[in-house]
Amino acid sequence: MLFKEIHLKSIKSGEITLAFRKWHKASVKIGSLVHTTVGLIKIDDIQVVNEIDITDQDAVMAGYHETLQLLKSFGPNNRGNIYKITVSYHSADPRIKLREQTELSEDQFNELKNKVDKLDRLSKQGFWTNKILLAIKENPNLHAIGIAKLTGFEKEWLKLNIRKLKNLGLTISQPVGYEISPLGNEYLNRHGL
Repeated sequence: MLFKEIHLKSIKSGEITLAFRKWHKASVKIGSLVHTTVGLIKIDDIQVVNEIDITDQDAVMAGYHETLQLLKSFGPNNRGNIYKITVSYHSADPRIKLREQTELSEDQFNELKNKVDKLDRLSKQGFWTNKILLAIKENPNLHAIGIAKLTGFEKEWLKLNIRKLKNLGLTISQPVGYEISPLGNEYLNRHGL
């Protein structure tokens, strides 16, 4: 589930407590946490509603001036159900603290290395992690299409798998492209790369 940047700060401050989406089926569950640029957003409740039941107060609680503005935000999507989603700020993104680590014990490094090795082992693409990490390190803020051209991997596959590296704290997503985190640099240095 994605949130507009203009809404995220207000969700964090508690000014916005609702989100509305038009989906064929719900893409979030009650209790799930969504990673965003301001931290983790918790899905507190989700229910299907009729368009006519959305009030101006609901729209304001979702960051809009009125119901009509909220409904227009769905764009030309006329199919699916309207979901009223209660949201709240949960906490800072734990990946931020993780990616800032630079002093790893031998056990911590081996644990991280085992997780990265597992990504390679389970991939149909073979050993890809070091190739991607080095491409990002050598080309900071390069977008996924550029990294795909450099490495020969398909863009959508690449984005999904860079996210796996990000979840380990090795990369940082930027407004455009990616960069290696301090932990990612430490990992590559200890690998001699």
